Amino acid sequence: MLAEGRDTLCRLLDHPPSPARYRLQVASSAQQALALVAKLQPSLVITDLAVDDGDGRSLFEHLHAGDPTLPIIVFTRSGTIDGAIDAIQRGAFSYLTSPFNAAKVLHHVDHALRLSAGAANGCAGTMPAWCQSIITRDPAMRALLAQAGRASAFDVSVLIQGESGTGKELLAQAIHRASPRAALPFVALNCSAIPAELLESELFGHARGAFTGAARDHKGLFQAAQGGTLSLDEIGDMPLPFQAKLLRAIQEKQVRPVGATRSVVIDVRLVAATHHRLREEITDGRFREDLYYRLNVIPLEIPPLRCRRQDIPLLASHFLRQFWSDQRVEGHKRLSFSALEALAAQNWPGNVRQLCNAVEQAAVLSPGPVIAASMVCNALQGSEDGTPPLTEMRRRTEERYLIQLLEITGGNVTHAARLAHCNRTELYKLLKHHRIEPQRYRSGVAARPASIERVDAGVPGALPAAAAS
Repeated sequence: MLAEGRDTLCRLLDHPPSPARYRLQVASSAQQALALVAKLQPSLVITDLAVDDGDGRSLFEHLHAGDPTLPIIVFTRSGTIDGAIDAIQRGAFSYLTSPFNAAKVLHHVDHALRLSAGAANGCAGTMPAWCQSIITRDPAMRALLAQAGRASAFDVSVLIQGESGTGKELLAQAIHRASPRAALPFVALNCSAIPAELLESELFGHARGAFTGAARDHKGLFQAAQGGTLSLDEIGDMPLPFQAKLLRAIQEKQVRPVGATRSVVIDVRLVAATHHRLREEITDGRFREDLYYRLNVIPLEIPPLRCRRQDIPLLASHFLRQFWSDQRVEGHKRLSFSALEALAAQNWPGNVRQLCNAVEQAAVLSPGPVIAASMVCNALQGSEDGTPPLTEMRRRTEERYLIQLLEITGGNVTHAARLAHCNRTELYKLLKHHRIEPQRYRSGVAARPASIERVDAGVPGALPAAAAS
């Protein structure tokens, strides 16, 4: 690319016709570009296939080998399109021909940054050690983690609510790691996985001979967690008769094993979790209100994955790396950017757990080193016959409609209610039911791109490399 063309590109990215701003850095050679990328860890690289001190393909190979999740846009002249297509097949994000179209350049840059898992690689490193296992760059999730961190210092009960598969137990573990009890046991129980008649014995323990098969004393999970944290997942599925016994144990800070004559003093921090709306369960008579208030000292609600779409490429890349590190096979595969786009477009009713399963299935069944979007789509079938239930389709349709209203109105609920021909109170109820926060769609909140730093390895007659973070 001629020098003036390279300068035009830099001016375009330095002053784009949008609120976005990109921090640019120009390198004069492929060698300098590699050094700058290693130093700056950018979110995006732009390179020409022709560089003055070496083969542009070699530059691409070095960059891609160093970080397979780093998106690379390749510029090429019409005579070298085959080379650009080859780069795409090897993992480049996209290619553009010279002379370039300004609108197309901005589209590719913005699209790459939105899907770039590499753009968020630094986020995990800035998180406190206690919550680094929770991978996110979503502002709402990071605010939730900050709240959890503050709560962890106090010896009070925490109630985590969220849809199935959002990572409630992972958050419970993080709270334990951040608490003064971190060096003591963390014990978890899924209440829905234990038969009602065995739940008391499982939690409180039992004495020898208390019932048929009780050949020895059993301490129970409250005693197993002594001094530490007891996590009760799916507390909303706990049988109503046992809820009264749990409430008494929490109030008196002691448990009596089944068949025993004496109670045992307990010292545990309780973290409960549920996918149920406990307020509705109380109204319907399925959950005790007094127990709810005992558990709900610090309420934390994890947003569903569809409300934190910028985390989807990051999580997908993490699950893929984790999958290959767990496998005892040679080589590994990577997700194409079209596959990341397909993942980001889904609603994920099964949340993070469903995303992990889809990524692993695509990794196993994909025939080549790059996982194509078609493989992801095959892993994203609905129910067994490929048709989602009617109730799920209604929920998805209503949720998409509400999100579109907020996107159109910039998060203005009053304006959205007028467009929907309903009153504002009714709309607020629907938004609360779907856990949609209007402020996420207000100007400067939802659509504002991350700050960007770019590396352009500009050389006379070519545009070698540009990186953004």
